Amino acid sequence: MFPSDILTIASKLVKITNEQTITLSTAESCTGGLIAGAITEIPGSSSIFHRGFVTYSNLAKQQVLNVPSHQLKKFGAVSEEVASQMAVGAKLNSNSDISVAVTGIAGPSGGSLEKPMGTVFIALAFKEDVKVKDFLFEGDRAQIRMSTVRAALEIILKEIKIIDEVLILSLIHI
Repeated sequence: MFPSDILTIASKLVKITNEQTITLSTAESCTGGLIAGAITEIPGSSSIFHRGFVTYSNLAKQQVLNVPSHQLKKFGAVSEEVASQMAVGAKLNSNSDISVAVTGIAGPSGGSLEKPMGTVFIALAFKEDVKVKDFLFEGDRAQIRMSTVRAALEIILKEIKIIDEVLILSLIHI
């Protein structure tokens, strides 16, 4: 179902999170659960993957992830602000250590001059910190969705590796 490069990244992610006993959750809009699917495709993921939220509609984002309606109205569902709120909501509502959230325009319709097809925001919530990155992926709907899955997994993996490096450095200085 998933390309081999995505499964390789997901496998590394599951291995490292198991080693560090870090738990994950996802909040997905444009990917419709594909990030959770890639993670849970890997044996051993049940010990680190807490929950996946597919919040495709604005109402679902409000009800399930506590995204304020005024943010949806002011910034739109595809925005840095909403992605950030989605990540925080997923983390709080799943009691996980890290959550990743994605919202975007996979097409073929829905794009605009300001936010063309392929616009995606990926947010990562860890501890009290939330990081958001914006992307403009190319291709058709399927390509944009797989690019989003790949990028989200890479962002989580990069963050976990940073955590690991900080932990190692702190142990060296003890």
